[in-house]
Amino acid sequence: MVGSTQSVRSLIDWRAAASPNATYLASPETGRQLTFHGLRQKSLTVAQTLHRHGLAPGDGVALLAPNSPDAVVVFVGIMAAGYVVTPLNLLLPPERLAYVLDHSDCRLVFAAPERTFILRRALALMTRPIGVLDLEPVAEAPWDAVWPLPAAEADAVCLLMYTSGTTGLPKGVRLTQSNVLTGAGLVSKAHGLGQADRVLAVLPLYHINAQIVTVMAPLFHGGSMVMPSRFSTSRFWAQASEHRCTWLNVVPTMIAFLLSSPRPVHDLSAVRFCRSASAPLPPEHQIAFEHEFGIGIIETMGLTETAGPVFSNPLLAAERKIGSPGRPFGNKARIVDPAAGSVVAAGVVGEIQVRGPNVMQGYHKDPAETAKTLTPDGWMRTGDLGYRDEDGFFFVTGRLKELIIKGGENIAPREIDEALLRHPALLEAAAVGVPDPFYGQDIEAAVVVRPGMTVSEAELRAFCKQQLGHFKTPRAVRILNALPKGPSGKVQRLRLVHDNISGVLTNAGETP
Repeated sequence: MVGSTQSVRSLIDWRAAASPNATYLASPETGRQLTFHGLRQKSLTVAQTLHRHGLAPGDGVALLAPNSPDAVVVFVGIMAAGYVVTPLNLLLPPERLAYVLDHSDCRLVFAAPERTFILRRALALMTRPIGVLDLEPVAEAPWDAVWPLPAAEADAVCLLMYTSGTTGLPKGVRLTQSNVLTGAGLVSKAHGLGQADRVLAVLPLYHINAQIVTVMAPLFHGGSMVMPSRFSTSRFWAQASEHRCTWLNVVPTMIAFLLSSPRPVHDLSAVRFCRSASAPLPPEHQIAFEHEFGIGIIETMGLTETAGPVFSNPLLAAERKIGSPGRPFGNKARIVDPAAGSVVAAGVVGEIQVRGPNVMQGYHKDPAETAKTLTPDGWMRTGDLGYRDEDGFFFVTGRLKELIIKGGENIAPREIDEALLRHPALLEAAAVGVPDPFYGQDIEAAVVVRPGMTVSEAELRAFCKQQLGHFKTPRAVRILNALPKGPSGKVQRLRLVHDNISGVLTNAGETP
């Protein structure tokens, strides 16, 4: 029956009827629990709230909130009601927040009280009004027991996710009801998940991994999730043990921090596996984690543009391959020569391309970028370089584009460049991603100072922190006489990485 659902709303209705009293979400800090029946009731509240504010089907609604039961209800409820939800990245500065709100055509924003200040700063930069709603109404009883609008069609857009690209401006990924349900179903099937399974959901709700894997997948297979307000190495294992979680969903950065923390003394016998995604997992970290904690890791790979999973390693440990995100699951994948456009043989490096029912509809208000990414016959160019082995496992070796992936977050180098170049002493700037044991990649930058002017690295890092926040501030800024350039005058970032702009790396950055 679940496989025949056409929308988030029909899935919620079905779960509420089939297992009304089963727990869907539990909060370890507050002790709050939400059943499938409760999810439906609160989703109705969201739907009726938006309907009373005059929104029409397909209108955009943003969400700015840390993880909480109310945030999950609003996220799911917006889609179920036939509107388009845009979860806002909590790391965005006001200027970038204003861009996303404006570009997405959002009419309303649901905001947590502690995020209202930065939201007001962003709204002050905009030329059109946007309404602001508190998350509190989701805790109230609905006015009626019926949905106020007709059910959305399977091909209706319900999730608009913004992801950074090489241009520096975020791109809006348009995902349909069918995309979202397909992604949730693939997670459930790939990992053999059922009603008895419970995931520790520590990833932020503004991340596609959290949305599809830890929020929508349990709704699909009838399981449950335990959602702390944030990831904490000191509480992670206690939460998994106390709530008898059967699987964990993390990114490689979290694995690195857990490996650097004291060994847990809690009972973890219920945990079947740990799932890793969003960035390549260093093989040495996988080996160390499995040895230290006795929990097998299933490495996977997905994209915002594919509503989550594309590749997954098998459930059986003996069949997995360390260093690979696995085989295609529910999708087709191929390796293509970027220059010739032809499919290459096993073992040959090329661009990874995928095709399947979870691939996005396109980029919001960007037909040119959509045409560059989606081929006429339905293949999506991922921008990742890799190869396929004789057993059908895929391996990622790099990126065609120069995107920096720090802790699973996409960061465009140009965004860092532009922030640095706002400093009056700088003539040129180029940011690059460099290996980091905790984040997978961290940011470093090389700059050229204007003749006759002086500036220190500490001053530049402080300037960046004001512009971008701590997370996107380069851990090191090196002052060079010139940046390496090609014949056309374009800065060659890869040469900066290969030439090791930072020399011997030090502990310049802080860790959470």
